[in-house]
Amino acid sequence: MAHPAADLYGSDRVLLESVQGLLDRGNHVAVALPGPGPLVDQLRARGAVVEFCPTPVLRKSLLSPLGLVRLAGEGIRGLYRGAALVRRHRPDALYVSTVTIPLWPLLGRLAGIRTVIHVHEAERHAARPLRVALALPLLLAHRIVANSLYSVATLEESLPALRGRATVVYNGVPGPEKPVPARAALNGALRVLYVGRLSHRKGVDVAVEAVAELRRRGVDATLDVVGAVFPGYEDFERALRDRVEELGLGEAASFHGFQPGTWDFLASADAVVVPSRLDEPFGNTAVEAVLAARPVVVSDTSGLREAAAGYSSARFAAPGNAEALADALAGIAAEWDAVRAAAAADASVAGERHAPERYRLAIAGLILGPARGGFGGQGPEGGAPGRQEAASLGTHE
Repeated sequence: MAHPAADLYGSDRVLLESVQGLLDRGNHVAVALPGPGPLVDQLRARGAVVEFCPTPVLRKSLLSPLGLVRLAGEGIRGLYRGAALVRRHRPDALYVSTVTIPLWPLLGRLAGIRTVIHVHEAERHAARPLRVALALPLLLAHRIVANSLYSVATLEESLPALRGRATVVYNGVPGPEKPVPARAALNGALRVLYVGRLSHRKGVDVAVEAVAELRRRGVDATLDVVGAVFPGYEDFERALRDRVEELGLGEAASFHGFQPGTWDFLASADAVVVPSRLDEPFGNTAVEAVLAARPVVVSDTSGLREAAAGYSSARFAAPGNAEALADALAGIAAEWDAVRAAAAADASVAGERHAPERYRLAIAGLILGPARGGFGGQGPEGGAPGRQEAASLGTHE
């Protein structure tokens, strides 16, 4: 299997479930990662072999003359390393968990290996040439899996030749052993939680502004931020912390950095926000909030709508609009008894919809089983919504 990073965010956790699905069926699994990170120990603990094999990861920073030269150099080195790894493991199937590592589909085809690509991206806002470039390697796949109907629609709009070739499998998302019920009464401040990357795209600054707006309205509220910036974007976090001080939030806003586990934070929260400004293919964080029996407010856009659909405790707010986010949070506080009861009921629904066992069975079947008619057809499998980047070498024993 091939994956672009060794973190422990949404797509990385979905990779773990894909690996487990193959291991459960008696397969030997080797996972190619670009380098060390918290994902490595998790993979090894499950019984997977981890190989470090850097290959180019498509990023916007490479879309410049100098970046393209660098990409070409990395591509040549990555092709050599990847080919050597494939020869050593001689896998029966190659699972590429993202469209952002395009060398792997090529390596799979050149080696005559069944190649399955898992799409976790939905860059509908990006320029068309970039979207086409990201989608082209999918033409090499024997099977295409996507994490949402929104991802499929974006894919087919970008490259019509892919129409009808993707199968939707909603992400398997493990929940807490037993959700901690939300507190019966909101005595004191409304505890708002943000979990995810700290970036302009993810809208964490919108969450900061929304909590400040609530406090201006006389609604006592606090914000806990769990997550870190991508390396090289430390200036964003500094600016975010400065803004917290400018708004006078002080101790009402707490930064906890990256945390490998978030259930304790969810158990302490009253409401969760997923305020992304741009398109998202799905929304694992939203699903985790529902699994924890907490109301969630998501941006009313893209795959986030799909992830939060059907849950009566979920609320939607216009992307990038702090006032709309504050309105939704104020509504949750005003209707707390009803929202709390709805969140408890929604947790059971989400547990079924995103059951890891269901996902593992579906994804393993698609990776190992013969493709119907050569390619997959569209339609949700596994019974629930979402996931993102990764890749792996799965060898059937």
